[in-house]
Amino acid sequence: MMSNLTYEEIFGRLVKASYQGKLQEEIDSLESSGDEHTRQYVQYALGKGDPDRVVFQVKSCNKRCSEEDHSCEASCLFNAVVRDMEGNVVIQDRNCTHCGECIETCSLDSLVDKKEFIPLVEILQSKEIPVFAMVAPAIIGQFGGDVTMGQLRAALKHLGFYGMIEVALFADVLSLKEALEFDKHVQTDKDFVLTSCCCPIWVGMVKRVYDTLVPHISPSVSPMVACGRGIKRLHPDAKTVFIGPCIAKKAEAKEPDIRDAVDAVLTFHELKQIFEATDIEPSEMEDIPSEHSSTSGRIYARTGGVSKSISDTLNRIRPDKPVKIKSIQANGIKECKTLLNDIMNNEIKANFYEGMGCPGGCVGGPKAIVDVDRGTEFVNKYGAEADALTPADNQHVLELLKQLGIDSVEELLGGESAAIFQRNF
Repeated sequence: MMSNLTYEEIFGRLVKASYQGKLQEEIDSLESSGDEHTRQYVQYALGKGDPDRVVFQVKSCNKRCSEEDHSCEASCLFNAVVRDMEGNVVIQDRNCTHCGECIETCSLDSLVDKKEFIPLVEILQSKEIPVFAMVAPAIIGQFGGDVTMGQLRAALKHLGFYGMIEVALFADVLSLKEALEFDKHVQTDKDFVLTSCCCPIWVGMVKRVYDTLVPHISPSVSPMVACGRGIKRLHPDAKTVFIGPCIAKKAEAKEPDIRDAVDAVLTFHELKQIFEATDIEPSEMEDIPSEHSSTSGRIYARTGGVSKSISDTLNRIRPDKPVKIKSIQANGIKECKTLLNDIMNNEIKANFYEGMGCPGGCVGGPKAIVDVDRGTEFVNKYGAEADALTPADNQHVLELLKQLGIDSVEELLGGESAAIFQRNF
């Protein structure tokens, strides 16, 4: 019986069949020879199910987990995973931050996240619509320490993508905006701002649990959303696909006020499966270099990177500002909760708070391929190789802003053309 296939194995088979033009045959084979769980796996691997949800429960858990092994519940610090009167796992969407921890800890494949790649295959193969891959800064080193960004670009083009854009370039844009926001909102020792806009878990925690702090969230979209909107302004017919280490990005892309930016989200693990299913080896690809981000944008991927990026940028564009950035970082949900509780108790020890939902930052995301320490090393090395330290020194950023109709950096604070980077919480 094929019911022994895991969810990830089923996804890989469907990807391979899609590129071979045999998708329906594979679906029929899996569903006819599998059980009900297999059929549900197939549906979620195809991207079906509630379009606004990310995490789905496939199996009943009441008789499968021992009382000591309710790891999905223990992994959730927001009481989103609970048990009903019969002992079944229930996901309470109102509390869920879509961090994916419950999925990672479930040893029974009962909880899964919906895949979003299969619906793209026909579009990628037809090449009638340009589809851009937007890769997170954490991607460097994930597919091999010697694999360059140019080789990843070539590998993605072999899949059918029109091009690959580094989200780090739009992190550069947001570093400029965040530096200006800090300059505007932090005037005294009692003022403070909450960032990082790049982490949906951190933003979700504040909105759901610490909502009185929402006015302190810097009013910026995430680099992912900025990149998607930027591409769509320059290429109105384009599709945009974000690729990163984070399950929560799938939920962020569906939020009503920003769902115009990103058409699909893939994780690094999913991309690895896709490469394997299509016999693409990034290390064997030609190098197509086109990297334009600064150090500031590249180091967003690790804890402390956002703080350093914005501090360096502020010092570059507002060197005489008397109130300098004094930052505190929290990484991992436990640290983030502790930090936010301290702020709620008026224990204000900084004016710039950076929160990352995963230990180590994005490099520690649940769908990263390499461990957090190696990922951090790759990010730091790649950051050091950039031609510019800050976006203020990055000619590519200034050229990009002009292409988007933004004639000066100051327009990022309120210019009509810069509204694509604004988010009001």
